[in-house]
Amino acid sequence: MDNKNVFVAIALSMSVLLFWAAFFEEPRPKEKISVQKELKKKSDNVITPNIKNTLGLSLISREDSLKNSKRIIIENENIVGSLNLEGGIIDDVSFKKHKSDLVNNQNVEFLNPENTIDGFFVETGWTSINNKIKVPNNKTEWKVKGNNTLISNQPLILEWNNGNGILFTKKIELDNKYLFKITQQVKNNTKNVIELYPYAQITRNKIPDDIQNFYISHEGFIGVFDEELKEDDYDDIKENKIVREATEGWLGITDKYWMTAVVPKSGENFKSTFLYKDAYKANYILNNPTVINPSSVNSNDVRLFVAAKEVETIDSYAADQNISKFDLVIDWGWFYFFTKPLFFIIDYLFKYSGNFGIAIVIITIGIRLIFFPLANYSFRSMAKMKAVQPEMMRLKELHKEDKVKLQQEMMSLYRKEKINPASGCLPVLIQIPFFFAIYKMLFISLEMRHQPFFGWIKDLSDKDPTSIFNLFGLIPWDPPSFLIIGIWPILMGASMWVQQKLNPAPADPIQAKIFAFFPLFLTIILASFPSGLVVYWTINNILTIAQQWVIMKQTKVKTN
Repeated sequence: MDNKNVFVAIALSMSVLLFWAAFFEEPRPKEKISVQKELKKKSDNVITPNIKNTLGLSLISREDSLKNSKRIIIENENIVGSLNLEGGIIDDVSFKKHKSDLVNNQNVEFLNPENTIDGFFVETGWTSINNKIKVPNNKTEWKVKGNNTLISNQPLILEWNNGNGILFTKKIELDNKYLFKITQQVKNNTKNVIELYPYAQITRNKIPDDIQNFYISHEGFIGVFDEELKEDDYDDIKENKIVREATEGWLGITDKYWMTAVVPKSGENFKSTFLYKDAYKANYILNNPTVINPSSVNSNDVRLFVAAKEVETIDSYAADQNISKFDLVIDWGWFYFFTKPLFFIIDYLFKYSGNFGIAIVIITIGIRLIFFPLANYSFRSMAKMKAVQPEMMRLKELHKEDKVKLQQEMMSLYRKEKINPASGCLPVLIQIPFFFAIYKMLFISLEMRHQPFFGWIKDLSDKDPTSIFNLFGLIPWDPPSFLIIGIWPILMGASMWVQQKLNPAPADPIQAKIFAFFPLFLTIILASFPSGLVVYWTINNILTIAQQWVIMKQTKVKTN
């Protein structure tokens, strides 16, 4: 491997990690077909009714919807909202400890009523074969029994009588964080045995406006079915309904920082469906009915999470509630075994230093120290390659008509100078998973959201707000978003350019021009990325430059 290939490997590795989703989409149709075929085989002897919904909405504002419906207040240490007595639907939840922006200090509004444009809500209920039994639906008026609020450790009881001798009860409990436990009970006062199928459904009217449609972070449908994690994009579900069966698991809809998920009763075989029909829906229904004998009672329960994706909270739920792989609702990615430990390290550094930006700098320095020997080995090899580059160029010119002779002379030069062309590439490849893990961790971390650094960086999870096109605020003009290229992205691009100058230049003139453009290309692309990521990349580049410069001085290689 010659010096050109070393630099090609570095450049291509960075571009693949950064821009995979911009140019490629992961094909999934085969998986869908196999899932549906497998389900058909499993379900030949199972009959479950459909989950029926009545739509036909006239959209109104969130405020009007909340004002015009009968509601029960929901509140604990972390959330505030309300439950709609029409349907017994949880459709109003905001996060008290997370704000929508840094200016207005308003809570993040997550769940919204059905008849709003951003409707996002959760319903639970019963259904029956051929709808023979009158069951509550999303238009049912529930009555409150006892307490008329839902707070921590004070359950809410709702009742509805179908008028045919069957009494339906919902007992809704809320912990002090994000967990709802809903126990659905049926009392059969008739003389007949009845069979009902419990279900839960999450409905979202539209894709959120702030979705970050990027491969590094999944937003959309998610679930674990008998230990197997499944992630499906909104576009996939709009094209094809996906149905799965399992005995253990959970399912839901996830955003970058927030999520909602339902967990069926453990050990009960259920059918899960992700679909789009007027709205996006993630639901499950038990395959086996709940049987209620005459003059008796039976029940079923479901756990519901409407949560901010706080690592400590999600992990505690996964352990305490014994929910398999529930921690994967946070998208740790392929390098889970690197990414998650890195989070705990940076979270400790953040709590120790009091500044998430300083924590980023410290962990970047730490990683550079860990890989110092490998980087040294790589840079020494690259320095030697650069030192012999003039001789390599002479040989290429001398033997440009004889490729065999050129190869022989090049190998002779390598032996004479004790150079292994591949030795500069291998250490770089070894480091790539580790660097991608920290990049991923910073990208998805809720804990970095709204955390300031120094100066003009008020939110490390947002892009650098300055722009070279208004001289960083000196000119009273707000450039359009695509022209916002801030100070930190420019520093990052400049550091990449310096680093490029320290590396052996490609012999091919066309490749040389392409790589010369690469720092500018990354500057423009990364300008819209969270500034915390750009700070990490810039500090990493500066440390790399310093290490490489020292090695080149030691080996007496001239820089360009």
